[in-house]
Amino acid sequence: MAKFEILNTDSDSAARRAVLTTAHGKVETPVFCPVGTAGAVKGTTPQQLKETGSALILANTYHLMLRPGIETVEELGGLHKFMAWNRAILTDSGGYQVFSLSSLSKINDDG
Repeated sequence: MAKFEILNTDSDSAARRAVLTTAHGKVETPVFCPVGTAGAVKGTTPQQLKETGSALILANTYHLMLRPGIETVEELGGLHKFMAWNRAILTDSGGYQVFSLSSLSKINDDG
């Protein structure tokens, strides 16, 4: 179960500092989040990202669904194992891509 705890707030703005605790570690905010749209951050290894202190990676479920596909990620043991990343992962639903790339795909009742 994830937990979100606000540590500090700013009386002059909406700024705040917090910690998000997940099964894969703690993420202190504000945080720099490397983008691994299709499950990998280009030009770096997971170990290099860890050495920078990265606490989480952003991935996009729409792109992952297209390539490598849900079945491949499942067969490899889930997204953490597929990405070789044992820290937190933030996933974007891909809703924007479905909308913005709609001319390139068909959507029907089956998906």
